[in-house]
Amino acid sequence: MRIGIPKEVKNHEYRVGMTPPGVFELTRRDHDVIVETNAGHAIGIDDPDYENVRATIAADAAEVFEAADMIVKVKEPQTEEIKMLKEDQVLFTYLHLAPDQQQTQGLIDSGAIAIAYETVTDDHGALPLLAPMSEVAGRMSVQAGASGLEIEKGGRGVLLGGVPGVPQGKVVVIGGGVVGTNAAFIANGMGASVTIIDMSQRRMAELDFQFQSLVTTLYSTTHSIEQAVLEADLVIGAVLVPGAAAPKLVTRDMVKSMKRSSVIVDVAIDQGGCIETSKPTSHSDPYYIDEGVVHYCVTNMPGAVARTSTFALNNATLPFIVSLAEQGAKNAMLADPHLLAGLNVYRGKLTYQAVAEEQGREHVDAADLLRAV
Repeated sequence: MRIGIPKEVKNHEYRVGMTPPGVFELTRRDHDVIVETNAGHAIGIDDPDYENVRATIAADAAEVFEAADMIVKVKEPQTEEIKMLKEDQVLFTYLHLAPDQQQTQGLIDSGAIAIAYETVTDDHGALPLLAPMSEVAGRMSVQAGASGLEIEKGGRGVLLGGVPGVPQGKVVVIGGGVVGTNAAFIANGMGASVTIIDMSQRRMAELDFQFQSLVTTLYSTTHSIEQAVLEADLVIGAVLVPGAAAPKLVTRDMVKSMKRSSVIVDVAIDQGGCIETSKPTSHSDPYYIDEGVVHYCVTNMPGAVARTSTFALNNATLPFIVSLAEQGAKNAMLADPHLLAGLNVYRGKLTYQAVAEEQGREHVDAADLLRAV
């Protein structure tokens, strides 16, 4: 198979779809890998590093898309990239289609086979290709929130860890999954007062044990969320409904009643955000103020620490990339239900139910469709 690795074009996105060690796993199996020139330059991976593992360097993205049977990326394809997709070409990347009608229609029209990292599953019902970036985003969310609390950013001027004789800041994390756990870990390490809100009694018990009662856990209700965010200096939205748009758990009225110049970091913004006042921002302009509250809603947070993120992500995606290359997309997905769960669009058909329900579209069952073609 010919695998293409284009340079990412989203605002301030410096991650790259594959590292040289990952590329070598493909080339040693006699697959061809085409990498766009300077795709990894910003994070210290140069063209000779890819050439040393037998990759071919392409002059531009058009050459990569034209030559490849499968495109491996990090972020969802931008408009100019969707136009370069070909019928039957495999696209393996993060998609986050639920809140994005335009991208969904573009992928349907392309006739490509689009497999989303964020909906691939594992034996435990978890999302192994989302987890590495969720770990990074969760840890970064506290850094971003702490920075937003500084006066220069419009914040309250609160140091999360406090100092002797001065109370520490209050951090509320909505969602106790991978993002929320990592956010709590960093916030707790900084000395903040941390509350995690979740709807799973089992998960709250696990968090209580994990943090040795150093964090407070609350069962998720409208009332508990409202009371917690009104007292918070920093609210971190860490809600995930796999493949679907995030529910708006924090309303505009709640935000309006928060402490003036407190901070919201909505990590769920890739899936539309879990806070009503959230809107996507970029690394070049990450903060804005709405209802007197500082918001940070960058849609590719891990891109700010792109080298760490790239290697962590490729460690997780590589086994699936190899499987797709060795068996072809159809056979690989039929052989692996976890990879099949990642299929969102197949040759003009939408195959992911949560996306279809969110967008009011029809969908077809992925397994039935593959067996029929």
